[in-house]
Amino acid sequence: MRTDTGSATVWWVCLCLLLWSTTLAAAAVAVSRLDRDRATAAADLAALAAAARAVHGPSEACDGARATAGANDASLVSCELNGHTVDVTVTVPSTVLDRDVSARARAGPAHEADTSEEE
Repeated sequence: MRTDTGSATVWWVCLCLLLWSTTLAAAAVAVSRLDRDRATAAADLAALAAAARAVHGPSEACDGARATAGANDASLVSCELNGHTVDVTVTVPSTVLDRDVSARARAGPAHEADTSEEE
């Protein structure tokens, strides 16, 4: 009688468990990256909305950022207006972790480059 009877079954079960674990880990990483991308997009859009309303004052600019963040299933954590430049921070609930994913963005007018140094 051979002593390795049934060992192939054990190896196949181990291989299947390894592949299953790897697949779950890859899926968790992919979903975490999607959460980060959702937070980044919500922060970018909220900052752009606030910058578009910056001429009307910080209250209206931050209200626009809050509304835009809410439309993207995010929560506005902070909104700071410095001149016409707006810094916002938003959070998005994570679908994998037990915590929120946060992202920051800044938006404001584009300034022309100083061309006097080139001459």
